[in-house]
Amino acid sequence: MSNSDVFTGYCLSSAGLANCHHFATFFLYSIHRHLTRPPPEAPGRFIVRHPLAQFAVVFLLLASAASNAAPGLPTGPASGAWLNGSLDLLEDPDGNLAVEDLEQAEQAGRFVAAAGRTSVGLSRSAWWLRLDLPRREAVSGGWWLEVASASLHDLRLYLPDERGGFREHRSGEAVPFAEGRDHAYRHPLFRIPPGDGPLRVYLRSYDPGGNAFPLRLWSHDELLEYRSQGNLLFGMAYGLILALLLYNLFLFTSLRDRAYFWYVLTAASALVLTLNISGHGFEYFWPERAVPWWLDRLALLAIWGICVIRFSQNLLQSRQHARWAHHLLNACCLLFLACLAFNAAGWRWQAAGVLALTLLANLPIAIGLAVQRWRQGSATARLYLVGFGLVLGSVSLGVMRATALVQPTSANAMVFPLALTLEALLFSLALASRIQDLKQERALALDQADQEKNARLALLHSAQRDLARAVEVRTNELSEANRQLQMREAQLQYAAHHDPLTGLGNRRHLMEFAESALDDARRHGNSMALLLIDLDHFKPINDTHGHDAGDFVLQNVAQRLRHCVRTEDCVARLGGDEFA
Repeated sequence: MSNSDVFTGYCLSSAGLANCHHFATFFLYSIHRHLTRPPPEAPGRFIVRHPLAQFAVVFLLLASAASNAAPGLPTGPASGAWLNGSLDLLEDPDGNLAVEDLEQAEQAGRFVAAAGRTSVGLSRSAWWLRLDLPRREAVSGGWWLEVASASLHDLRLYLPDERGGFREHRSGEAVPFAEGRDHAYRHPLFRIPPGDGPLRVYLRSYDPGGNAFPLRLWSHDELLEYRSQGNLLFGMAYGLILALLLYNLFLFTSLRDRAYFWYVLTAASALVLTLNISGHGFEYFWPERAVPWWLDRLALLAIWGICVIRFSQNLLQSRQHARWAHHLLNACCLLFLACLAFNAAGWRWQAAGVLALTLLANLPIAIGLAVQRWRQGSATARLYLVGFGLVLGSVSLGVMRATALVQPTSANAMVFPLALTLEALLFSLALASRIQDLKQERALALDQADQEKNARLALLHSAQRDLARAVEVRTNELSEANRQLQMREAQLQYAAHHDPLTGLGNRRHLMEFAESALDDARRHGNSMALLLIDLDHFKPINDTHGHDAGDFVLQNVAQRLRHCVRTEDCVARLGGDEFA
């Protein structure tokens, strides 16, 4: 058995890495059309016309072919058949029974028929399996017993030896890969010794995190074909997840967006988790030692759960738009961390219980968050809801498998890896949709900023015009007030130096004019003359004709005096009937 099958499946998906962006764009557009338009009249048309349905159908058909092809192969009905219908179970609560004790009548009578059961769920007990295999005709390569569970913690097979005892074969994650099987295969695989007559074998399964033991009998050739089909399907899943991981890692290095960072971690944890669930991780990446606690399925599920929660919070912006969901998801992260702590301490039963409860509690919270964001108008939430719906179904199925509510089969064993693959694809498309949302929000923000800028500029221009008008009005008012003040000052100045009745200068005006004239005369050596006039018999005029007549006489005298002198000369009324 070579590694070419996994490599072939990986290449089928990795060859499309260069076209991943174009595929994502077309795929996103198709899903967007389906989610935003009314459903078609004929439901079957969706299968034909929509790439999402086509991809899902092809992927599920491949899964069905890989998981169900073997029982119909032509070499015989026994090859690929499930053996749990003829299996007997014995619970060993203390884990103290040895295989020799099972041959005693007391312990042999405690076995009960499994009736097709392939799991006993979460149990701290060790479980013994008794299987009677009929010896069939020899086939090329011999007959092989497969325990179709890749992540059992401690599995032991007991085959009869030549001395009437039993030979122990240890398997599971507690021992290195090569020591746990007779042939390099992702599941524990043991060669059935040839011979005639029935063969009784015992198996002991101990895994507090969940005991699942689907048993199948294979011929060598049919096992090889079944292995090739399974590796092809898983290789496609690995290639697709890896391509999406690398593509979004490139986007993260360019955009530095935290949502892309958590998507890369989510895809990486999903890839490692799928490798663990399938058994390929143990076979190809850490085969030289027992699986460490931080690489078993409980720890990887908890790490994947934390990454999915942090991705969901960043993608759907729960802190800004749904704080109730943000706080509840933070509490789920703490429970996942508690699961990791329990698993690191070796408390697998407690870790598995906390993990199952946290996974089931996280699902309605995340769906409620997505529905709320969808109702708020987020197109990203719709794609997230579709992707998380796949996880909802697969995780619910996984928890029911772990608790023995649903018996493991090869078909439902493929559901979770396929759901992880489709989830990685849809989450990547949700990120692409988020880019479109961010572009639209940015364009809307720029448009609003432009509108606000224009409104502010218009308001500023209006304020400037109002201010200019106010300044102009105030300037005019001040100019008018200044003019009035100057006029008043001139009037006061005139009133202080002139006689109000005759309009001639008064005594002060005469004194100031005389001083100026004397200075000018001294400076130029000129002479000047002063004429004093006193009107005679003026009082009888006032007494006889009244003061109005007297005032009229004074005004006429003043007018006559102005006409008798030069323009540069000064005529003043000193008071009463005296003039100068």
